[in-house]
Amino acid sequence: METIPTMTRDAHRPAVELEGLHLSLGSGAARVDVLKGVDLTIERGSSVGIVGPSGSGKSTLLMVMAGLERPDRGRVVVAGEDFGTLSEDGLARVRGRSIGIVFQSFHLIPTMTALENVAVPLELAGRADAFEVATAELSAVGLSHRLDHLPSEMSGGEQQRVAIARALAPAPALLLADEPTGNLDAATGGAIVDLLFRMQAARGTTLVLVTHDTALAGRCGRTVRVNSGVIADAGLAVPA
Repeated sequence: METIPTMTRDAHRPAVELEGLHLSLGSGAARVDVLKGVDLTIERGSSVGIVGPSGSGKSTLLMVMAGLERPDRGRVVVAGEDFGTLSEDGLARVRGRSIGIVFQSFHLIPTMTALENVAVPLELAGRADAFEVATAELSAVGLSHRLDHLPSEMSGGEQQRVAIARALAPAPALLLADEPTGNLDAATGGAIVDLLFRMQAARGTTLVLVTHDTALAGRCGRTVRVNSGVIADAGLAVPA
């Protein structure tokens, strides 16, 4: 039976440890080598921006950290969990407890209210206080007045705030954001970025942000450059 180590036991391990990652997608003549021997360590509580041209492998790298893509070779350890030892169910449990994900396209359930969307991962985890926590999280992102609204009744910025509240509700050790401002105008995107960094700092969460915007990546404590499936520049952490 799979066991999930406690956070205390692995408190001094990095948030993310990637070793020798190789990943190809497609088959036959259409097979493409996306990751080609990636090594990367991300410390707990840090913020890391991952940049690179389209098709460089940066979003795939994020999906590997989330356990949504499995590498062909290499080792993935996130929040003390060795993904190579876990089944799909085990990976889902780790995601539900330790990893929050914010996508470019929000991925809210259209038939559910903001409150219900945020409560879903908590209910799946068996939390009896799911709606109480969801209410507090929506309040924290400035949406206490939108609890009963459907996604279609909210602006893009408000929907992304709901997605951030949902990602943070289980108090994950790692927050992954894939182009979180890609579908927003500049002013709204700026407000969302400010919110992400404010929440990350307040909670001590590790933030990994994939973006094409080098200025946005520059707000992180470290910028990692990916090119053609390899780490072109691992960056140096900026002292707090």
